Amino acid sequence: MDAVLDYAFLAILFPIIGLLLNAFLGDRWRERGVAWVACLASGAALVVSLLVFAALLGRPPEARLVERTLYPWISAGALQVPFALRLDPLSVTMMLVVTGVGTIIHIYAVGYMHGDPRFQRFFVYMNLFLASMLVLVMGNNYLVLFIGWELVGLCSYLLIGFWFEDLSKAAAARKAFVVNRIGDFGFLLGLFLLFVTFGTLEFGPIFEMAEQSATVVLAGLTLPMRDVVTIITLLLFVGAVGKSAQIPLYVWLPDAMAGPTPVSALIHAATMVTAGVYMVTRSAVLYEMAPLSSGLVAWVGALTALLAATIAVGQFDIKRVLAYSTISQLGFMMAAVGLGGYTAGMFHLVTHAFFKALLFLAAGSVIHGLQHGMHASAASQGAEAFPASASPLPPPDPHDPQDMRNMGGLRERQPLTFWTYTIGALALAGLPPLAGFFSKDEILADALERNPAIWLVLTVAAFFTAFYMGRQLWLIFFGRPRTEAAAHAEESGPVMTIPLILLALGSVVAGLINFPGPHPFADFIRHHAAPFNPTVALTSTVLALIALGLAYRIYRDRLRATTDPDPLLQTARGLFVGAYNAWYVDRSYHRVFVQGFYALAAFLARPVEAGVIDGTVNGVARLVRRTAGQLRRLQTGYVRQYALAVMVGVVAIVAWFLLSA
Repeated sequence: MDAVLDYAFLAILFPIIGLLLNAFLGDRWRERGVAWVACLASGAALVVSLLVFAALLGRPPEARLVERTLYPWISAGALQVPFALRLDPLSVTMMLVVTGVGTIIHIYAVGYMHGDPRFQRFFVYMNLFLASMLVLVMGNNYLVLFIGWELVGLCSYLLIGFWFEDLSKAAAARKAFVVNRIGDFGFLLGLFLLFVTFGTLEFGPIFEMAEQSATVVLAGLTLPMRDVVTIITLLLFVGAVGKSAQIPLYVWLPDAMAGPTPVSALIHAATMVTAGVYMVTRSAVLYEMAPLSSGLVAWVGALTALLAATIAVGQFDIKRVLAYSTISQLGFMMAAVGLGGYTAGMFHLVTHAFFKALLFLAAGSVIHGLQHGMHASAASQGAEAFPASASPLPPPDPHDPQDMRNMGGLRERQPLTFWTYTIGALALAGLPPLAGFFSKDEILADALERNPAIWLVLTVAAFFTAFYMGRQLWLIFFGRPRTEAAAHAEESGPVMTIPLILLALGSVVAGLINFPGPHPFADFIRHHAAPFNPTVALTSTVLALIALGLAYRIYRDRLRATTDPDPLLQTARGLFVGAYNAWYVDRSYHRVFVQGFYALAAFLARPVEAGVIDGTVNGVARLVRRTAGQLRRLQTGYVRQYALAVMVGVVAIVAWFLLSA
């Protein structure tokens, strides 16, 4: 089996082959051929990942680290960076998540994107994303990781703005790109300081030198290694804050829901946004040396989890609820790894990939069914249900298939979507025996053991999580249809529902990979796992049930009526409006940074651009023109004047030679 490790690079190569074939030949194959090539490329990468996992599992624990250099990449003086792969339990775990969930989403996307005029381009981008994410998680040094890091950012931009004819979607893509560049600037500074400090960017040598050296010489100064590592880890975390949508750079992720639903599931739920969590876990040796950085990671994660959970309560867009839920769950993961619970953080990353991808794809099935209902019905009654005067919030657009106020009663019309969505929602809420219960409770147990204050914040966030998922279930699937579109909705086809079943199965059984007691996942990645805490488990389960019951209590009348505004708005008007507006953070950013930037640009355009830049260029032009005008007078057109000038020149030259001799 060890020979398989020599061919691990095929996991990256297969998606690249798929995207090249579709890019150059896809227009000849039509949709079916493009779909087959893209899905087979993703499936082949999954097979390679499974074989690599089996090969590592067959080795003793101390031998489960294999590095393979593909070719020498950069050789510039002291900077020697090979393009090499690092195969260990952590990277293989990420490979399995990326290729496993990615393949299921590829299959789902075949049905979801059917008929799109850019079907071919979509799957080229999807394969490119898959290859890029595998480069990120398989690289053996920070620079290769950074290449994958930037490539997934590019793919995110391309896929979020895939329907770029809609200017709002194009703006969302630009927002994601710019906000991520802010984080990446800090990440780059961290890479520069890593190289200056250690003389290499490879994980192994950096971790060894960091542990073995007490001091480091920088710019002629001898500094404590711990202080330098603290600065490095803080800079690296800036990149993680952007990529994994943490406070204060989380604002791009909700807008990223503008992309097609398979994009939301693949990039913004299961893989790309977890890159920051992976990077911190990969750099565990450095973060354990920097208590200040670790504490900051934990608190940023905990506060992000709570903030995003409260915002999700006030959203009406089905995908936007899930977007803020993703931010919140990423906060749980960040809090775990910041506290040193790397097993808990990675365990939740794996389980979350299943049930959040399931929720996004099931939401896509709901949207798909509602769109069909809109086509089948002559008109929607949703616009009449909520007059603008009844609420400080805008009424639902009757033509918006993502607004939960336009839904209701879909349990009977989309039964398979309903049951799979319910499994995903309850897994996210953390109810036993679903996967989310085991991974979330392990994070809470770690938090209670290491920092009770963070445990309290996360527990409150978990309560809101169960509440907004209950609210979503009641509004979408129960009661009677609130629009004609909901009344005429239909179940999606097998190409979309079979992936839902597979992900629902994963959401049920994925918790077994780190079942309390044996903790097989903890043994595999060789990190500490918190022991099962019955008090934590019972407390979180009871709170989740209370939250679900409270959601039903508040929304049960809403299930029978269609004309009243959201009952939570009536109960806590100010808080609900604040949550709906995301506590005005995004609006404040826009006013301070975006409008401030435009105002500064407009101000500088007059004195700097018009005065200095244009003035300098125009002044030089005027000088040249005047000089040319004076010189032009010498060109009279009379031959006698030219002959006289030549004679004067000859006399001057002869005189100069005579005098110099």
